[in-house]
Amino acid sequence: MRQSDSRPSRRAFLGATGTVTAVGLSAGCQSDSARPDRSDAPAPTPPVSPTGRYQAGITLPQPAQRNLLAVVADVADAGSVRPLLAELGEAIRTLTTGTDARLMGLEPGDLTVTIGVGPRLVRTVDPALPGAKDLPRFSREQIDPSARGGDLLIQICAGDALVLPVVAAALLEQAGDRIRERWRQSAGRGSNVRVGQGLAASRNLFGFVDGIVGPHTKAEQRRDLWLAGPAPVAGGTLAVVRRMELDLPRFAKLSVAEQEAVFGRRRASGVPLSGGTIASGPDLGAKTPDGRYLVPADAHARRAHATAVGVGLMLRRSYSFDGPAPGLLFMSFQNDLRTFTSTLTRMDASDALLPYTTTTASATFLILPGFDADHPLGSRLFR
Repeated sequence: MRQSDSRPSRRAFLGATGTVTAVGLSAGCQSDSARPDRSDAPAPTPPVSPTGRYQAGITLPQPAQRNLLAVVADVADAGSVRPLLAELGEAIRTLTTGTDARLMGLEPGDLTVTIGVGPRLVRTVDPALPGAKDLPRFSREQIDPSARGGDLLIQICAGDALVLPVVAAALLEQAGDRIRERWRQSAGRGSNVRVGQGLAASRNLFGFVDGIVGPHTKAEQRRDLWLAGPAPVAGGTLAVVRRMELDLPRFAKLSVAEQEAVFGRRRASGVPLSGGTIASGPDLGAKTPDGRYLVPADAHARRAHATAVGVGLMLRRSYSFDGPAPGLLFMSFQNDLRTFTSTLTRMDASDALLPYTTTTASATFLILPGFDADHPLGSRLFR
C-alpha cells in the first residue's frame, strides 16, 4: 500500500528550517521603510472552545477550517483506553488554548481536535451501542488491510497548515506506545461558496460545490446528527471516513453539460438542474416537455438524495488532497450508520459519479461526546 503522507526526514526538516532562517535573516536587513505595516496584519483567528456538550470540529467552526490532518491508529490494549482518552483530552485543551510548549510558539488560532473510537473498542463496552458495527464492503474499493477500520480517529483541523503536524506529533507523543498509527492523510478545502443562511461549502477537485445538503438547522442536527442516547454516547455522533482517488483526466474530458449531468447540479453555481437556488433541494419529479428528468436518473444528486434513499441527512465535511493521485477525503457525520450505508448501497446500483472514484481507505468511528474539566474525554463511555 502506498502511504498517503510520508514523514519528512530529519535532514529535510533541517534544510527547510535553514531556508526559513535565511529568509528571516534577510528580512531583518531591510530598511525601516520596507517593514510591513502592522495595521495591515490580519485580525487574530477566533479560538474554538474544545469543551462542551459536543466535540468541536463537526458543526464548529462554520465554515470549516481550510486544512485537515486525519490520523487513524490502533490501541494496543483496550484496558488502557480510559486513561489514554483522558490524557488526550487534557492535551487538546492545552494545545487549543496555546499553553502547550509542544506548539513551539505557533498560534493555535481556530485549531480543533476531534476524537473518535472504532467499533472494536465500542464492542468492549456494549455490542448493542451505536458505533459497534463495522462498515460493510462496497464496490470500487482497493483497500489495503491496514487502511480498513481502526480503533482511534484523530481529526485535526486549523486555518494554519503548519499547526497540524505539530499538534499530531504532540498527541502521538502523549499516547506513546499505547497506540500504533495505521495511516494518515492531510488535505485542504477550496474557496468557500455561500449557500445561504450564513452557511458555506467548498468546491471539490471536480469543480463542483460539495456538502451543500446537510443537517444545518438545530432541529435537523438533533434529528439526524447527534446521538440522543443511550447515556454513554449521548452528545456523540457516528463518523464515516473514506479516502478516494479521483480520475480527474477522464472526468475533465466530459463536456460541462455532461459533467453537470453526472452531479445533477450546475458546475458554476451549484444550482440543481431542476432550477431554484444553490440551497434548493433538487426537484426529482421535474421533467422536460418531452418527458426526460431534468435531474438525470443516474445523477449523483438523485441517487444520494436522502428522501429517495429513505434515510436522514448526513453532515459532510470532506477535504481534497493531491499526490501521488488526487483525491477526496470523504467525511460524513450522522447518528445512524444506515444513513451512509443505505445511501452508498443505492449509489452502487447506479450513480454516474462512482466510476470516477476508487476508495483506498475506509473506517467508521463513534465520535465521543463532548468533555470538560469535570468529565474527561471518553469517561462517559469507558467507565
